[in-house]
This record gives sequence, structure tokens and C-alpha cells, in this order.
Amino acid sequence: MHKLYYRLTLLSSSSPLSLPSNPSLPLTLRYTTAANFASVSTSRFSHIAPLAAVSTEDSAGGASNGSVSPSSATDTFADYEDDSTLGVGYRVPPPVIRDIVDAPPVPALSFSPYRDKIIFLKRTALPPLTELARPEEKLAGIRIDGHLNSRSRMSFYTGLGIHRILPDGTLGPEVEVRGFPEGAKINFVTWSPDARHLSFSVRVNEEDCNTSKLRVWIADVETGNARPLFQSPDVYLNAVFENYVWVDNSTLLVCTIPSTRGAPPKKPLVPGGPKIQSNETKNVIRVRTYKHLLKDEYDEDLFDYYATSQLVLASLDGTTKNFGPPAVYTSLDPSPDEKYIMINSLHRPYSFIAPCGLFPKKVELWSADGKFVRELCDLPLAEDLPITSNSVRKGMRSIKWRADKPSTLYWVETQDGGDAKVEVSPRDIVYSQPAEPLEGEQPVILHKLDLRYRGIFWCDDSLAFVYESWFKTRRIRTWVVSPGSQDVPPRILFDRSSDDVYSNPGTPMLRRTQAGTYIITKIKKGGDEGRYILLKGSGATPKGNIPFLDLFDIHTGNKERIWESDKQKYFETVVALMSDQEEGDLQLDRLKILISKESRRENTQYYFVSWPDAKRVKVTNFPHPYPQLASLQKEIIRYQRKDGVQLAATLYLPPGYNPSTDGPLPCLFWSYPREFKRKDADSQVRGSPNEFAVIGSTSPLLWLAQRFAVLSRPTIPIIGEGEEDKDSFVEQLVASAEAAVEEVIRRGVAHPKKIAVCGHSYGAFMTANLLAHAPHLFCCGIARSGAYNRTLTPFGFQDEYRTLWEASNTYLEMSPFMFANKIKKPILLIHGEEDNNSGTLPIQSDRLFSALKGHGALCRLVILPYETHGYSSREGNMHVLWETGRWLHKYCVSNTSDAGEDYPGTVKENISKGTIDAESKVAAASGGSSKEECDLEHEESHSLPRSFLGNFFQSSGKH
Repeated sequence: MHKLYYRLTLLSSSSPLSLPSNPSLPLTLRYTTAANFASVSTSRFSHIAPLAAVSTEDSAGGASNGSVSPSSATDTFADYEDDSTLGVGYRVPPPVIRDIVDAPPVPALSFSPYRDKIIFLKRTALPPLTELARPEEKLAGIRIDGHLNSRSRMSFYTGLGIHRILPDGTLGPEVEVRGFPEGAKINFVTWSPDARHLSFSVRVNEEDCNTSKLRVWIADVETGNARPLFQSPDVYLNAVFENYVWVDNSTLLVCTIPSTRGAPPKKPLVPGGPKIQSNETKNVIRVRTYKHLLKDEYDEDLFDYYATSQLVLASLDGTTKNFGPPAVYTSLDPSPDEKYIMINSLHRPYSFIAPCGLFPKKVELWSADGKFVRELCDLPLAEDLPITSNSVRKGMRSIKWRADKPSTLYWVETQDGGDAKVEVSPRDIVYSQPAEPLEGEQPVILHKLDLRYRGIFWCDDSLAFVYESWFKTRRIRTWVVSPGSQDVPPRILFDRSSDDVYSNPGTPMLRRTQAGTYIITKIKKGGDEGRYILLKGSGATPKGNIPFLDLFDIHTGNKERIWESDKQKYFETVVALMSDQEEGDLQLDRLKILISKESRRENTQYYFVSWPDAKRVKVTNFPHPYPQLASLQKEIIRYQRKDGVQLAATLYLPPGYNPSTDGPLPCLFWSYPREFKRKDADSQVRGSPNEFAVIGSTSPLLWLAQRFAVLSRPTIPIIGEGEEDKDSFVEQLVASAEAAVEEVIRRGVAHPKKIAVCGHSYGAFMTANLLAHAPHLFCCGIARSGAYNRTLTPFGFQDEYRTLWEASNTYLEMSPFMFANKIKKPILLIHGEEDNNSGTLPIQSDRLFSALKGHGALCRLVILPYETHGYSSREGNMHVLWETGRWLHKYCVSNTSDAGEDYPGTVKENISKGTIDAESKVAAASGGSSKEECDLEHEESHSLPRSFLGNFFQSSGKH
């Protein structure tokens, strides 16, 4: 995930790619706890944070045992009653909240390439604000820690423990990696191809409270003994972009800080001239609202200073050799046969209106011993990249090595000039060519696509899967091609809507080759002559996700389900194939996989499952991350919007709560709107009632500990059958919110006068709009890191491809800033002062607050120093929780306004008046709204919410 994290700015923002760009790497699992996530997610993989970005600084406090009692939870609101110190320093929430957030995270996991060993990557909780306050250089859309010469705000691991996987599937004793300085901060942990060594970077705290530059270390996997890779102590890692890769079992190619580099360039006291931008050629250039761009020649020089690396070939025996000239290297990719290295680099002219991902890019081929082979392409500055979804950069893109060949390249070239608005067929062409083609040998056309290229899974010359998609129609197609047979025509295997999760057939499982790449797994089933592969999927159904593993016949399309998640009590998912040590087809009766298993009461653990008898062996035994909420209640509820659209949400209730005896609760309404092209897609159930809940450091689920009901992610579908998706945004937003609020009131679990609407980013935008257009539903709102004035994002936002000038009414009507005079309910605005997310700059909250204050609205603005779009420091997170708790106590729990006046009184009174019918009373008492839902939930009506399992094939092999 390191490459994914550090290359986000190098990827086209319009690229729909979701397939692994290079799955030829070891498997890493991440178990997530409260310290790692700012909010709970509805998609199991939508909020994966890179392991290199995990916040892992020591925090005070610890988890307490036992459940939360109603009295103790209520008493903690006294912490918010004193307003005399408002605005004085950082505050912390009550211990019942603080203990959950400060609970130490469990280790992250990484399996060796041969699946015979596993690393426990040890870490700590939220970092202190001092980590975020380190000086930064904000250049070309990225943040650089000049002292470390790396991306700023890097989290780290504190230790590494290696376990051998024994023949019976259990783990052997831990071998601790040792030898590095005490208190070292570890990053970029990578297995060697033969799994005999680990590489990682180390930095240590210095006497002046600073941190040393990064050095590369090597550890012997058998003994755990570690040592520096370079004998000279003056060789440091440059981790602004790429950092290092294993070229073979004993050699690494490392991006180092050039030894001849002097002091940083000094900013001139007097500028050499005015800052000038020109468009006298009348080019059409539409750019997003990027932040931290280059401003002048000094910034260009500073970017070159920190981003320029000298590549060094370093062997484990201590020998080193410079590799090529110094340059701004962004990617190093060895070929499967280890003979070549594909190298990406950036060069001038740079841009003052676009981030570094659009700078001129050169892709070259070098031999593994450092000899230049040829230039593959030199792409010009891409300031004119259309902002329309599915628009891409001109020229060669997605240049990669075929996973099934020793050294064969493939890439894609657009035929529409990169502009998705241009109608042309084909739209993309996939090409292939050897690393060193014969004289006059032209690239081979592998496949032509009418939609936008999405990715390829390779198998061999007879089989590959090619994916294409189109955002506007949500169409996604899977092609079966025979790369080595021009006579075999491609055929469509799957053609479906990406909105239709029920129709998702799954993705092929990959196996590791001896070259260290990953290809589609071919399966033999006894004496059967069929051509089988394995498809794993989430198994979305109207009753929730039921993940599966299918044996799929490529020729006939027939499926045989060989594994499926428990439907009643547990939620299980296929993580990875573990029986891939041998070449050739895999026998079905020798299949071995890794799965995760969890329930509402039990946090995620990992198991090996082996055929032919599907025997299970437990691998991990992680403790419950927050036993305080071990008995909270969760249910997926369904209801209907007034226009007939079917909706769903996840309802969480506090431990021990009984609606029939305890009455309605204050309720937190937490959501995030989504766009759909089909009316039937928005009602499809996503997630599982049996998933374990991950409670992030500012998650709404924390307020269950203070006796709130939480309506998490109620469906807010914005349905656009045509191209004008957002023209009815406000109308559909209000209708969806009304349906959700009416449902929780009808059930008797939410007090109609005490429902607070909250959200982050696009959810904050939703919050402000609902307070402006549906004030009767909510007593107050909390909006974090949002955008409220769409005229400040004039060239599109949130998949809106039209500009302000093309759809001015939509931009204005969607902007809650334009309706600030209608926001009468209390609203708390929170924003990170260093928010660098495109479109959600801090000025958005500043301007809305000024507009609200100018109309006498009850409002409060909290700007968090050093925080970005998500909040990282312990001080920042704790203060957000204190502000949230105070706002909820003052304007929700203690509210006596007219919000929800249509549903006054207690549950019993509403039943007697007919507002809530008797049938609903039974459903409310059981936690369900219908017989079908009660049947679904009957096993554990007072159990735990869902969880987030971070398991994935890395794009770089670094953690």
C-alpha cells in the first residue's frame, strides 16, 4: 500500500482503476482498531488506509472492561457543562470515550511470499500533535518533511515479530527482529523474493527532539538479526516518491539522497520578476481546486532539491554501485525475470496550476546492472487533462510487465485524445511488446475497447481477463482474451452495472509464480477435463453479504460453490490463496485458503481452510478492541422513500437498551450521499448484519457509550437515469432523510426532538443542506471538513462533470452557502487547517461560518491546527470528540426546540394515538421492523456491529 499511498498524486483523478496495478507481491493483512479510522465505513474496502500511513504514537489511557451503564454514561455529560473555558486549549472527552480511542491497536500482519511465515508489525496508538507540527514543504500537491527527506506525517512501526507457520497451521514461537536502535521508527517493511531477508527503513529520535533521516536496514528472517544495508553511515533514503525495490534475492535498487547535494536553495529576498501565467494559445484548461501547488521558480528549485534521487544498486555483501544519473524518480519496477528495470521519472517544465502527477513524465528501460536500454515514452505536461469522468492522459499509460512472461511489456493508448466527451470506437487499445523488440518489430494489438480500460488479470498465452468500464452509465465489462492466439476472438464474459452489487460474479483468485508475480489460478478437478478458475466475491444479497468462493468453468460458464460464509451467526471472507508454492495447475483437493471470521460479538480473526475436508485452523487470537461496547446492538433496517425508492440503514443501539421500557433516545444521523444511475441499485443491501464494528477515533459509534442511538449510513441515493444526476439533489436528499427519520421515530428508538445530523466531507455538505432545507427533521448538526459553496469548485465536484457555467442553477441550488439565511438550527463546523483535499479547503468552512454569523445563526467554527482532511493527532481527535460531545449535550440531549414536532411524546403515547402502530411496537421491542427482519436477526438481537477487514494484495510489498 506504500506505493498506492505515495502515488495518489501521480494517478489521474479520473481513472476508474480498481484492480491491483501489480499484484505480484506478498499478502498483507491489516486489522483495524479505533486508533486507525476516523469514521465507520459501509464498504469493507472503501476506506483502506495504507499501512505506512497508520497513526501509531503512544497515547495515555487504556481500555476499561465491562459494559457502559446508563447512569455512568449520562453522568459524563457533566464534562461539557462548563463554558467558561471555551476556546482555551485542547480538551478531551469523558473517560468512557477516551478509553476506547486510546486502546492500543493490534499488530498488522504480513505473510511471506511462500506463505510459510508471517510478520506481526507492532504499532501504537494516535500520534501527538508534535508529529504533525514538524516543518513541511508544500510543493506540487504533496507535503515533504525536509529533515527526513520523505513525505511528511509518516507513521511507523515499533517492532517486528516473525512467526513460522507450522505444518498443522499453527504459529511457531516469535523471532524478534533486533539490532536497530531502541525507540526506532520502522517503515517500508519488505520481503526479499526468496523470503530469507526483510528490508525496512529506520529513523530514530535525536537529542534535539528531531528525527534522523531514514536508513535502509536488512534483517535475517531465521535469526532476526538486523544491520544497516549500507556500510557508510552517510547514505540516506530519499522517500519522497519511490524508495527501494528488490532486484533479485540479494540486491536492492535504492533511491538515495545524492551525496553531492548541498544546502537547500535559499528564497531570494527580492523576486526576479512578476508571477505570470498565460493562455495566449487559447487552450482549454480546466483544473480542480488543488492545494499546495508550485508558486514560483524558487518552489521549482526546492521541489527538485528534495525529490531528486541518486539510484544505487546495493548488494547484501556490502558492494554498491551508482545507477543512472540523479533524477526525480517516481517508480522502479523490475521485470519478472530480473533482467530489466522500468523506471519512471518526472522532469521540467513543471506547472503552477497542476500537481506533480500531471508533470512531464519519462518512462525508460534499463538493464538490471545499470545500462540504459531504451526510452518507452516521454509524456508532456498534462495541464489540459479534461475533468470529465473517464478522461485520461494522452499517450502511453498503465505501462506494466506481463505477469505471465519473463520480460514483456503491455500498455494502453487512448484513441479519443483522452477526452471522454469524444465519441469514438475503439476508445482504448491495449498493446504488448517484448522489452527489447527485434529491429522493425511493432507492438502487438492485444485488445480494442469501446469503454475505458480498467485493468488486466494475466494467466498464460491462452487466458487473460481484460476489464473496461464507463462511469456515466456505470457499465463494467469483463473480456476473456487469448494473448498468444490471434485466431481466437475475444469474448465478453460478464457485462453488468457496477451499481448492481447483486450481480457481481466475483474476481479471479491469483497465485504466485516462481518469478514472484501473480497470475490467475487454474484448477484441476479430479479427472475432469474442464478448464476451471476460482472466483471470490462479496456475495451481496437482500439479506446482506454472504461471501463465496466459486469453481468457475471458463468454457461453459458453469459455477460450483465450493465455499461460502456462514449465513446465520458469522461473517467470513476469503483473504488469499495459500497453496501456491508449486507451478502449474492446482489440484482442488489440495486447495488451501486464508479466511477471516467475525461476528457481531467477536472481532476479526484469521483461519486457514484446507481441502478436501475444508479443515480449519485458527491463526490469530486478537483481543476485543473495546470491551466497553461488547454488547451493543446492531440491525440492518429497511424502509421506503415517499417516491417508492427502497432504502436501508444500519441502526446501532447502546448495550442493554430496551425501547419498550427505556423509551426513545437522542439519535445521531450519520451519512454520506451516493449517486446511482438505476432506481433498483440504491436499495440493494450492502454489508452484513454479522459483521463486527470497527469504531474509529472520531466514529459516530463512540456515542453509543453515552446512550445515543446511531443511524449509520442511511441510504441517501441521488438517482439520475439521464446525465443530470444532481439536478434534483436537494429534493432527493430531503426525501431520503425524511424517510430515515420517520423510520427510527416509528420504531420508538429515536426521540423526535433529539436527532442530530452529522457527516464528514460530502457528508458535511449533506448536513448543511439538510439543516437548510429540512430543519423540521433535526435539532442540530455537526459538519466536518466539508465544502459548502460549489462556486468555489467551478470545474466539477463529486463526479459532477458539468462546469459552473454549464449548470449554474445546479451549482447554486446545491450550495448550502447560498441558503445560509435558512439555517436556523445550531451547527458546529470543524475543519483541518491544512486540509489539502481537492474542493474542501478550509475557506469553505470560514465562508459558511461568516454567512451564518451574518444572519445571526447559532453556530461555532473549530479550526484544527496542522490537521488535514482526516484528523491524525491525539490532541486533534480528542478535541473533536469533546466539541462533538458538548454540542450534542447542549443542543441535542437538552433540546426543547420544535424539531420533530409531528412526533411528540413517548413511545406508548404515540402507540395510543396511532402514530406508531401496535405491530411496530412488537418490531421495536425485538429490534426489527418486520417478521422477515426479525427472522434475520433472531440469533443475536443484542449483538455487535460490523467490522472492517483490511486485507489486500499490496501494490509494492512495503508496509
